[in-house]
Amino acid sequence: MTDDWTRSLRDAIAEAESLIANPPFDITEQERAEGYDYLAGSIRASLQAAFDYDLVHPVLMNGTHQYSRQGLDNPDAIYFNAYLDADGTYEVSGVRGTTADLSFQLMDGNYTASETPTTLAAFDDRELDIADDGSFSWRFGPEIGLSKGTNLIIREVYSDWVEERRGTIRIQRLDTAGIPRAALSRTSVAKRYDVAAKALTGRIRTWFEFPKWFTYTQPVNTFSTPRSTPGGLASQYSSLGHYDLTDDQALVVTVPVCEAAGYQAIQIGSKWYVSTDYEHRQSSLTAAQSQADPDGMFRYVISTRNPGIVNWLDTTDHRTGTAMMRWQRVERPLTDQDGPSVELVTFDDLAEHLPFHDHNQITPRQYAERIADRQVGVAQRMIS
Repeated sequence: MTDDWTRSLRDAIAEAESLIANPPFDITEQERAEGYDYLAGSIRASLQAAFDYDLVHPVLMNGTHQYSRQGLDNPDAIYFNAYLDADGTYEVSGVRGTTADLSFQLMDGNYTASETPTTLAAFDDRELDIADDGSFSWRFGPEIGLSKGTNLIIREVYSDWVEERRGTIRIQRLDTAGIPRAALSRTSVAKRYDVAAKALTGRIRTWFEFPKWFTYTQPVNTFSTPRSTPGGLASQYSSLGHYDLTDDQALVVTVPVCEAAGYQAIQIGSKWYVSTDYEHRQSSLTAAQSQADPDGMFRYVISTRNPGIVNWLDTTDHRTGTAMMRWQRVERPLTDQDGPSVELVTFDDLAEHLPFHDHNQITPRQYAERIADRQVGVAQRMIS
């Protein structure tokens, strides 16, 4: 082995930069800048995944957040993951917070540019025995079908960003408890740089391909009917779409308030297939953040200009992009009737397409208060 321990990562960063500079879609200068920001977050996440990776003593990592986005990440979610071994016995324990959803998923591997991983198990906290004080414990091992590198993903999902509180959660491998971690070596550290290098380029290539399979199969300015999320949770449905608007156009997206889902939300994404600024812009809305009309419908407006209504989804100055709806903790299968309808309208004629327009209006001061609440809500998560 040479003394150039980081060569593979430097080469991967150069390759990743070339991918970002020459994506398989047209980009504006703003989108180019966002691409390089995406690159920085991807480098960060790849290093974290490689150097926090420990099959003997796994820890829960938070590699997806507002500074490291991927895979049309959910603005309402705190993501944790840990990699497991085939013969390990594990305990996941903690105290349930007050978030709208807490879910667990075991995947046999990761997303790649050619396939989605197989889900070994997926459930939410309704299947746990939670004590009166909120504490819980889940033990599992080889009997569940683990293999080397099985990925445990845990999601805490908020609906009310300000009022809901996260819980606590940890993982311990029981059959290695009390065994000291091996000392670092030249070989082990250099290998981690190699792992980070592979993860970095793989991550970018994967999310170039994924929307081609699912999102862009839809006609522009439409959403798909609700369906089980590809590679996602059994208790989660999603509706995928993409938009292309001029400054004089808007999309009116109408969807029923779903009483059968404990969590319901909509978000805007970029061409990089990541969330857009959800901390300082209203680029996503949950049911708790949305205004329901008297007829039991949510009506959202997607537009580049602010129409002065509560349920405006800010495209963050993009004329084109992706979008997604999610329903979680569902109590029954969702049907077409639970999904959205979409109408492309002239921006100046919006009022004619909002039957409760007077009810929907909001003042600049009220809108600023909503943004302030978003900033507080993200800060309270204490994740960066």
